[in-house]
Amino acid sequence: MGRDYYAVLELDRGATFADIKKAYRKLALKNHPLKCKEPWAPERFRQLAEAYDILSDPTKKGVYDKFGEEGLKGGIPLECGGENLWSTGYVFHNNPDKVFKEFFGGDNPFAEFFAEDGSELTLPFGGLRGRGAVKQDPPVVRDLCLSLEDLFYGCTKKMKISRRVMNEDGQTSTIRDKILTIDVQPGWKQGTRITFEKEGDQGPNVIPADITFIVQEKPHPRFKRANDNLVYIATVPLGKALVGCAVEVRTLDGRLLNIPINDIVDPTYCKVVPGEGMPLLQDPRRRGDLLIYFNICFPKKLTPEKKTLLRSALLS
Repeated sequence: MGRDYYAVLELDRGATFADIKKAYRKLALKNHPLKCKEPWAPERFRQLAEAYDILSDPTKKGVYDKFGEEGLKGGIPLECGGENLWSTGYVFHNNPDKVFKEFFGGDNPFAEFFAEDGSELTLPFGGLRGRGAVKQDPPVVRDLCLSLEDLFYGCTKKMKISRRVMNEDGQTSTIRDKILTIDVQPGWKQGTRITFEKEGDQGPNVIPADITFIVQEKPHPRFKRANDNLVYIATVPLGKALVGCAVEVRTLDGRLLNIPINDIVDPTYCKVVPGEGMPLLQDPRRRGDLLIYFNICFPKKLTPEKKTLLRSALLS
């Protein structure tokens, strides 16, 4: 079961936007670490901020109501005219003070609080960073899952994100969608990072976070990648492993290779086919190699006649 953000705000699922605002105002003021000194207060305050950040946004709320926390944070496929379009999974920026500040605008609801020495504490509203401090939010990191074919040919991926954009008054913000275009280059590897600078949520006195996508390779039914090489496992019976055979391999670009195997194939044998691997990033016209390893199938039983023949052939 995913997290119940309505329960975090002590609401039921029929809550209106006004109910959500009212609940967050009440609970955030009650559980703010400046007011509540219990050890659990910071985490409770963070949970309230995350719940409000989701339920106050119609887009995020709609995804959460339909797909739950898993769909919200994992991303969902979008139907956009056949294009390979996925929503970017939600990641909370982990800055509850930012949510609190944006909710209350320029007002400071803690003017009545006092410092430990008894003097009145006036919190410079803009968070706990200090007056006038401008700091960039931490980067938002998401996986970009690509097939070996995507990484072989290169492709274009379009990712839809929702972010807060400041209005012209410089104080209020609006949630808007944006499509980020990623031009995947032939030869990219797992772990390649693509960064869109300052495409995160906007806010007063805040530098928007960078959004970074990290390439993850999807499992492939035929190949496994090893740097710029491709590994293929061919299954052959013991007889062919001993006397020779031909192995057919369907390449990523659809060609059918017929590879003659004239050597005796033992369990450690590897047939190297030059130039049939992945494109090299620095020069896509060149490729790595295809490495063929073998799964040798031994017979489950032999007739006495076949044993005699094998004994004569192998032990003589």
